[in-house]
Amino acid sequence: MPQVRLEAEPRSDFGKGAARRLRRTGRVPAVIYGDGDAPRHISLPGHELQQALRKPKVVLQVDLDGSLTATAARDVQREVVKQYLEHVDLIVLSKAEVIDRIAQADAIAEAEAAAIVAGLDPVAAGQAVADAVAAGGDWHEAASHAVEGLEAEAEARSEANTAADFAEAQLEAPAPEVTEEA
Repeated sequence: MPQVRLEAEPRSDFGKGAARRLRRTGRVPAVIYGDGDAPRHISLPGHELQQALRKPKVVLQVDLDGSLTATAARDVQREVVKQYLEHVDLIVLSKAEVIDRIAQADAIAEAEAAAIVAGLDPVAAGQAVADAVAAGGDWHEAASHAVEGLEAEAEARSEANTAADFAEAQLEAPAPEVTEEA
């Protein structure tokens, strides 16, 4: 599902010490920007947020004091070595942007599932969809063509490897001996 609901808590403490105290409790400091309002400083549950951010084009439905706000991650800061979440900047999405992100996520998931069935790399399929749309294509059309493109690419690589193996075998084979008859 490309939408994830997260329970947010407002925060009023700022700075390095406050952020560390928050992270020790399993929460991640975040800021919601946009919608013409002043930035809202919140904290989100760390594990749920980390799991949600693994999904492509996820829409985060932030529940703050009983009001839902559709957001997307704009900037995610992670600790360099251990890669835990340190801070997240979120932007407010309009209804049209939410619908578009959901369509994008569905198309990427469709291409990844088809790639798995075909025995291909699902990450490459998802990237092929994103690249095709960046070039001006439709999401669902790009999803269907992504797997076809990966299959053609895999076939070409297989043929190139077969040709290289054949050439290598020819080089390793002993040359036939030539005998002179008088």
